[in-house]
Parts: sequence; C-alpha cells; structure tokens
Amino acid sequence: MLGVSEMTIRRDLDTLKSDAIVDRSYGKATYRSNTVVENSFSNYELYSAKIQMNEEKDRIGRFAATLIEPGDVVIIDSGSTADKLARYMPEDMDITVLCYNYNVLSYLINKPLIKLIFPGGYFHPNGQFFESPQGIDLISEIRATKVFISATGVHEKLGITCANNYEVLTKRTALQSAQTKILITDASKFGKVSPAYYAQLNEMDIIITDSALPPEWKNIIEQVGIKLFIV
Repeated sequence: MLGVSEMTIRRDLDTLKSDAIVDRSYGKATYRSNTVVENSFSNYELYSAKIQMNEEKDRIGRFAATLIEPGDVVIIDSGSTADKLARYMPEDMDITVLCYNYNVLSYLINKPLIKLIFPGGYFHPNGQFFESPQGIDLISEIRATKVFISATGVHEKLGITCANNYEVLTKRTALQSAQTKILITDASKFGKVSPAYYAQLNEMDIIITDSALPPEWKNIIEQVGIKLFIV
C-alpha cells in the first residue's frame, strides 16, 4: 500500500520508537498519545523529516562526527540531520557542545565526557527549538572551533534557508561565533528555497551531503571554494 519495502517500514518504526513516538511490541506499533508530536505543527515538521532521507542523513551525521577532535568547542544546530550527528558524537573525548534543540540535547546528556551548554528560552515544538534574546547573547559570547549547521533549502543565488523565521537569529549568531562552518544537509535540499534566509553559500567552509548531489552542484560548490564531503 505504501510502495516501500518491509525493511523500510521496520526501519521507520525503529526511528519512531527511538524518538518515543510509538511503542512497539510483537506484530504492532502503538502511537504514544502523550508525546509532544500531538502539537499542531507547521509546514516543517521535525518528526516527519526524521523519516525522510533517513539513511542519507544517518551517513551524513556519522561522518560529521568523525570531524570532532579532542578539545573542540562545538555548536550543533537544530534539525533531523543534527539529530544524527548528536547520536554519533564521540563518547570518549573531552569536548564542549552548545546546542539549542531538545532532541539534540536528549542524546548528548547521556555522553558523560561532553560538557554541555544549553541557552534555553522559548520552546518551538515544531522543530524542538529553543530561542530567546538571552540565549542569543550567550551564543554570541561563545567561541567555537566548529559549528554544524542544517538547512531546508540551499540555492546558488538565494542562499541558505530554513523553515522558520524564529531560527534565523540563532543560526546567524552560531555561524558568527564559530571558526569553521560546516553545513550538514542531504542532497534533496540543494536547489530548493525555504521561507527564512540566514546565510550565503560562500559563508560555509565545509559541506557534508550524500551521493545524490547533482553534478552541477558539485561544480558550484568547488567554484565557491568550499570543501565538499559526499558520503
């Protein structure tokens, strides 16, 4: 009925279970009615995004984690690909991580060597995103070695965009506070434009994406002088 394999269904159910959206038992999955997903979401729904391009995002997150080095101060953005990075963050390194997304935080609190900074603020359930003027001030005072930033649209002329206006100032501040700027996004986002603009393509130092990236985008990225990793 869904036009996908049984393996895909099982993988997606595993994702929903890991994010506490369903309970699984033999032969069935039951929706957890007390979960935050009951909220009325906007056009961009984090939980829906989690099961789109899941394998690609998993590879991107896993590879991005290999760029983390001992002593790094890292900022991790919001989004379903950032979730994957948080899962694969090394557990045996003394590093500091600033994040402002609930899902990212929920993975990192179980990694005891990571020193966590969480600015907090007003909660936006559609992206599990926290933001506030005080949080912006805190991020602006941090000096990070790397920021891993996500996007819902990457366009050659119109720049890098996200779904919600409330994300923009936090993302801009995170970029300004980091030495190395790393865009983590799957290939389906290239050539697309979302409502909220926050950066130009040439502001990025590194892009990590998947093997479905169109050849013309490889040329564009190389011409801008950005280091490209395809996983």
